[in-house]
Amino acid sequence: MNKVLAEIIAGVIPHKMTRNRWRGLLRYGILNVLKLQYRLKHDNTKPQYYLSVCAIAKNEGPYFKEWIEWHISKGVEKFYIYDNESTDCTKEVLQPYIESGIVDYKYWPGRKMQLPAYDDCFDTHRTDTRWLAVIDLDEFIYPVKDATIPDFLKRMEKFSSVEINWLVYGSGGAKKKEQGGVMERFRMHSLPDHRLNTHVKSIVDPRRVCTMTGCHEAARMSGKSADSHGVPLKKGFGDRMPQQDVIRINHYAIKSYEEFLSKRARGRARINTVRDFSYFDLYDLNDIKE
Repeated sequence: MNKVLAEIIAGVIPHKMTRNRWRGLLRYGILNVLKLQYRLKHDNTKPQYYLSVCAIAKNEGPYFKEWIEWHISKGVEKFYIYDNESTDCTKEVLQPYIESGIVDYKYWPGRKMQLPAYDDCFDTHRTDTRWLAVIDLDEFIYPVKDATIPDFLKRMEKFSSVEINWLVYGSGGAKKKEQGGVMERFRMHSLPDHRLNTHVKSIVDPRRVCTMTGCHEAARMSGKSADSHGVPLKKGFGDRMPQQDVIRINHYAIKSYEEFLSKRARGRARINTVRDFSYFDLYDLNDIKE
């Protein structure tokens, strides 16, 4: 369905969480949803992977190795990477992972290509993996109570999607990009209940989710969404208190000021607007030292 028409129809739904779900379903197309449900009902393909990650990135080459190695250490088996016209070392850094089969790489040119990339990932790989995490390169899934992310997800298998809250990390006063990994360099984060931490990222069952509503929530075809405590959701993420005691998303939105300027220059994957300089101040939260 045309995106504008989907927005108009979904806009009359008063309940925010329901409205966001239907926004995604309508954008995907109700007829397409019905066809997909029928196909999956008769598809007994056993997933090759338990947990995979889908991400779209542009000129994030210097950060890929740490990000991939962290998530491998926490139980991710496969990465579906969409390269949005990178001109840096992205392909070279990813090449060993591509050759080993850990990364499935796809060059994905154009503007405002985040949601089309997610659509393609779901449609291409939905029977390949039991769970699919949809995150960005500045986000690290951090299981707090479990050794790995799959250990956490095994308790969540009755749900179609699980929404995990951010914990925003600031610059720590760093002006320049220095040696070392992101998680090593930035150890100062926001207060856990800061309003930015109400934002979530989703890990979904791609057999019960057609695609993403945006970059945060899933468009479920069936089943329920849960928070990180395993409680079914009744409110949108902006109306809930953040949870970081079981699992969280470490969100390194700005890093150093120099790195923020580079991020700003890259543009955004979902919309054409450029982040203004107030974005740095908004996310430069250094209340607690880890």
